[in-house]
Amino acid sequence: MGLAGYPTLRLMALAETGTRGLIGAAIGAAGDRDEAGLARRLLHLLSPGMLVLLDRAFDANAFLAQVAGTGAVLLARAKSTRNPDVLAHLPDGSYLSCLDGLAVRIIEADLMISGADGSRVGDRYRLITTLMDHRRYPAAALVRLYHERWPIESAYYALRHTLLHGHVLRSGDRPGLEQEIWALLTLYQLLRMAMVDAVETRPGTDPDRASFTTAMEAAREELTAARGICPDGPADLPGVIGRAVLATLLPARRPRYSARKVKCATSRYLNRDDGRPALPATITAVDIAITTPPVTTRKTRVRHLPGQPRPPQPDTRRERITALMTSQPPRPWSGSELAAQLQVKTRNLLTQLGEWTRLGFFTRTGTGTYALITPSTNGPDP
Repeated sequence: MGLAGYPTLRLMALAETGTRGLIGAAIGAAGDRDEAGLARRLLHLLSPGMLVLLDRAFDANAFLAQVAGTGAVLLARAKSTRNPDVLAHLPDGSYLSCLDGLAVRIIEADLMISGADGSRVGDRYRLITTLMDHRRYPAAALVRLYHERWPIESAYYALRHTLLHGHVLRSGDRPGLEQEIWALLTLYQLLRMAMVDAVETRPGTDPDRASFTTAMEAAREELTAARGICPDGPADLPGVIGRAVLATLLPARRPRYSARKVKCATSRYLNRDDGRPALPATITAVDIAITTPPVTTRKTRVRHLPGQPRPPQPDTRRERITALMTSQPPRPWSGSELAAQLQVKTRNLLTQLGEWTRLGFFTRTGTGTYALITPSTNGPDP
């Protein structure tokens, strides 16, 4: 949400859940807030036989229909604000619905996670899937399967922190940044390929046990030591990385959880307290309770014909702030004062004020204070 002295980009990736290898990636500008728009560039990589796990940012009806149109099946988490129609109940507690012509099956479940430290955290899932056979794909099994979407977070971690050590890219323009990103993605993919080749030599070994850090350090040592520059026979670089990975296999992944820590000051997760422990705790139990809402009674929607006036709508939050500032024109308003008047959380309103200032609706008059743009002002702060 802030301004920086270097350009920023947005990276969208399609990755495998087991190996964390990349199937494809797309690069957009930082202003591309529509994540589904970037993801549409990757739809041509989907095909029948694939199961796509999607976050809540991708639950738009049109996008889900496009994913299903590729022949792949999907399992997406829906936003809590959605209220899909309940057309028919299924024996496993899921129900059938229709999203703008796309026949789907929806699973609603309450999860309760218990930790060894005595902590308990609850959450609710509403999953949308095109796996319609409740006998082959029971609701509880799909709820547990959705957890496999999270390994993509560790793939981004390997890219940002393990390869880059948390540093920003060096280029000062968009073409240079894109070149650096594609180079990093190529290196990442080559290391993942070497790791998978090594793990496959030991049938039954979980790819999660392969260490990306070990693979990177083995490759770096081969380069710095200049081994195999003029080999007598075929180069053995993949073999060196593979042997290092197999010699340092990680233990089986432990079921554990902890509080989500975010350093970004404008993140909506910064002050969220969901009851998770500050330190990692071993998960001792995951209780899943499938809930089934009643069948929806369809109601006829009243549509407004062209030329007819629409009923009055309540003022938006920006319109209410504009009215407050207009009532006392010379006075700058602080974010906390506006939040108190509107009875909203201060941190959420400050984020919106920063965005509206960038778009030119308000001007920043000082630290945390804002005012309307008048002819005497020069517009928003650069």
